[in-house]
Amino acid sequence: MISTNDMRPGQAIMYEGRICVITDYDRVKPGKGPTFVRAKLKDVMTGQVLDKTWRGEQKVELIILAPRPHQFLYRQGDMFHFMDLQSYDQVALSEKQVSEDLARFLRENMEVQITFHNQTPVKVEIPAFVELKVTSTAPGLRGDTVSGASKPATLETGATIQVPLFINEGDVLKVDTRTGTYVTRA
Repeated sequence: MISTNDMRPGQAIMYEGRICVITDYDRVKPGKGPTFVRAKLKDVMTGQVLDKTWRGEQKVELIILAPRPHQFLYRQGDMFHFMDLQSYDQVALSEKQVSEDLARFLRENMEVQITFHNQTPVKVEIPAFVELKVTSTAPGLRGDTVSGASKPATLETGATIQVPLFINEGDVLKVDTRTGTYVTRA
């Protein structure tokens, strides 16, 4: 337990049964009245941002989160299998634990970060940009480089994204995993 006056950005706390990371912290001492603390908390599981104000000094539970590098091995049904790159232990996570937005860009042997709390996996993070091969798309036409139009393309992971008209099957693309958009050819 720590005091709300001792909290710092980057620390993780337990708030209403949720593991939250403090993203912004402000301690205010008005001229009249007790000190209060304003903080922005980001829920680690859902990504939801919460605003919280504590009046006076209160105690909150400090949480220790441990991110560790893992390698994505394979998907079997609705389970995703990862290997810890330090201890070589394998971890199986359900579709619910690996968000659908991330799962569509997971490629075998990709390195990811899994954050643990008391040996329980809490969050999976993949790189911000990944390079994936186009497996199917309509053929590109000559001169379609400046029109700004787009077409759907299916990537090797099964994800479908919008790409410029000049992209062909077999091209390797750099994709932003945060937005699910095409960045450039690799």
